[in-house]
Amino acid sequence: MDRSQKADSVASLNAVFNEVGVVVITRNLGMSVAQSTALRLKIRDAGATYKVAKNKLAQLAIKNTDYEGIDTMFSGPTAIATSVDPVAAAKAVVDFAKTTDKIEIVGGSMGTHVLNADGIKALASMPSLDEMRGTLIGLIQAPATKIAQLTVAPASKLARVFNAYAEKDAA
Repeated sequence: MDRSQKADSVASLNAVFNEVGVVVITRNLGMSVAQSTALRLKIRDAGATYKVAKNKLAQLAIKNTDYEGIDTMFSGPTAIATSVDPVAAAKAVVDFAKTTDKIEIVGGSMGTHVLNADGIKALASMPSLDEMRGTLIGLIQAPATKIAQLTVAPASKLARVFNAYAEKDAA
């Protein structure tokens, strides 16, 4: 890799670090190609990205971003999982780490908050942004549904009473 390629790599990583909501750093401990492909697919399906980058280039790329506190985590064979949703990347990596011992969660950061491996696991246990939106919409719609049921209920009861009288007179 020559200087211009390194500069391009640092610039693209810096752009990623400026856009994402969470960064998860993993250490690969001899994953096979099939395992690596499965991990990448799982992370992509979650709406996140997974990239293996040279440690020195990643350390240069996080300068002047919110993720400067994680520069010491880049040692050994590391990879970076990122996502705009603060939970997506963490959830995908933690779920995959449960299936194999070939990947180790080193830590990461959510904005300026540096997280260790336990912090990433705790973050992964939270509901995703889409799940939270669904819950919030459900909570907002519930009172409206109850009001609609209450306004319709007296009319339906009255209709049943009239129907009962009509059936009684017919008999």
